[in-house]
Amino acid sequence: MKKTKLILTAFTCLLVSAHCFAQTLWTESDRRYLIDNLKRTRDLVIEETKNLTERQWTFKEAPDRWSINEVVEHLAIWELLLDREVSQALVAGAQPELTKKNEKTDSSILAFLMEEKPHITTEYTKPFTFTVPMGLNSGKNNLAWFLKMRNESMNFLDSTKTDLRYYFLRAGRGNVHQVYITIFAHTDRHLRQIRQIKADANYPKQ
Repeated sequence: MKKTKLILTAFTCLLVSAHCFAQTLWTESDRRYLIDNLKRTRDLVIEETKNLTERQWTFKEAPDRWSINEVVEHLAIWELLLDREVSQALVAGAQPELTKKNEKTDSSILAFLMEEKPHITTEYTKPFTFTVPMGLNSGKNNLAWFLKMRNESMNFLDSTKTDLRYYFLRAGRGNVHQVYITIFAHTDRHLRQIRQIKADANYPKQ
């Protein structure tokens, strides 16, 4: 009798698990949304940095501000870090039980990255400063680094059959779909910074 109950319990668990995965959370509309925005922000970075001279790449509004070169380096660093987060989440496997516990929403991530409050990059990397650009690479090399990883992400999203809303980062960090929202919204934020640099009265004409 006990053995029968154990078998029935195990069978019920399997049915519940199968039911969870039968409900597709990540839709084709979600896929298109991410790819379109990753492409849009990628192309805007290319456009904003096209034909820049060395003086333009390295110009700073003030000694404590970043140059366009450093902004692109920062984008590349975060692209690398977030790609690793995605990789680790996929390796960890699907966690459907976390879908109801996920306090992050797609809209809350977008609102945060629209910079309602000023962001200080080192606040997110304490006690380290690994997202602060050093400006040692050329602007073109930083751009190539950024584009390599962005294109890999877009290729992955275009072909994957994985339900990205079932795969989660560390506790409280959201699911993989939301990581990609973070990636393109973070790029949008720094595109505004690049435009601000170019709008400075002392920005080199060539």
